[in-house]
Amino acid sequence: MIEPILYDYMHEMLRQTDYRHLRYMYDKIEWDDRLIGIVGPRGVGKSTMVLQRIKRLADPSKALYVSADNIYFSDHTIVGLADAFVKEGGSLLVIDEIHKYKQWSRELKNIYDVHPRLHVVFTGSSILDIRQGEADLSRRALMYHMQGLSFREYLMIVHDVVTPAYSLEDIVDHRVEMPLEHPLPYFRDYLARGYYPFGNEYGFVQRINQVVSQTLYTDIAQYADIKPATARRLTQMLAVIARLAPYKPSYESLATEVGVSKNNVPDYLVLLEQAGMIGMLRDDTAGLRGLGKVEKVYIDNPSLMSVLAADKPDAGNLRETFFYNQMRVANDLSASRVSDFYIAPYTFEVGGRHKGKRQISSVEHGIVVRDDIEYGGAGIVPLWHFGMNY
Repeated sequence: MIEPILYDYMHEMLRQTDYRHLRYMYDKIEWDDRLIGIVGPRGVGKSTMVLQRIKRLADPSKALYVSADNIYFSDHTIVGLADAFVKEGGSLLVIDEIHKYKQWSRELKNIYDVHPRLHVVFTGSSILDIRQGEADLSRRALMYHMQGLSFREYLMIVHDVVTPAYSLEDIVDHRVEMPLEHPLPYFRDYLARGYYPFGNEYGFVQRINQVVSQTLYTDIAQYADIKPATARRLTQMLAVIARLAPYKPSYESLATEVGVSKNNVPDYLVLLEQAGMIGMLRDDTAGLRGLGKVEKVYIDNPSLMSVLAADKPDAGNLRETFFYNQMRVANDLSASRVSDFYIAPYTFEVGGRHKGKRQISSVEHGIVVRDDIEYGGAGIVPLWHFGMNY
């Protein structure tokens, strides 16, 4: 028998969940699959999305939502819960924050093999790698990686301004339509706090600092089995990158400043990237997305950058960070050999309202991306338009 306290917890979470506006990822997920994993950085809205899924079911009574850090699991197992749930006629088990449960991969495999009619959805930290679990879930689970709010989603969720997502071709061809007469004030607010769904809640800066601390000292530490001293080194590294980003990586100088071995720096950067603290822009020499040489290191998103820079980020760095952050989701983004960014067949030069075309004048598909303008013209596109891509 399922303890009533678990259903009470689920119903309270459902009561607090607004299901009017769905995130970009919702319609991309094959919800009918038997085992679905949704990973992403802390605070980007994974829990809300799975709760929305339950609220939109034809029969929510056959679903159960639990969090893996619930005290219930101090003396109960997930596999035991699944067995009892199936016996009570349940068909959808949603397990939030699965990375906080030690034997998660082994028990999910067991549930998958023993209960073929039970659908399981789990969420976890973006540091989670199912290939490194104790059981082989890579052949069983469909995995989705979720990012924070785009500018379009921020307008939808915070200001109830609904627009479609526009393709890159729509954006560069000036087909973006905006119901707001003057979007720039909203765009400034988005840069400061709009990437996270909790951006308008009280204590935003404190919440971001908690996200950073929990990511470094809990998620990464648990996943990589590192000591507290190493977590402190990661914190120092993040602070250095926040001061310099966009940062052309020098492993030797970064190692010296943080006080670690040069050989450890690449691994530490990968951990910070996987955890959603930084992003790394690579070149296109490898031929495969994400495998090229690292050309620049960014703070992951403009809102995180604003907090880490004590609300005084460099305007030029903030522009680049926004463009990188928004365009990586739906595009194969790489460093340009002549300018800032490249997404085939376009080369993008990002700057302020007076940015010229000189640097990309010889490029066939060169686009100037200007901040502080509402509308563009021939070969010039407003920066905020690129926040409408997902």
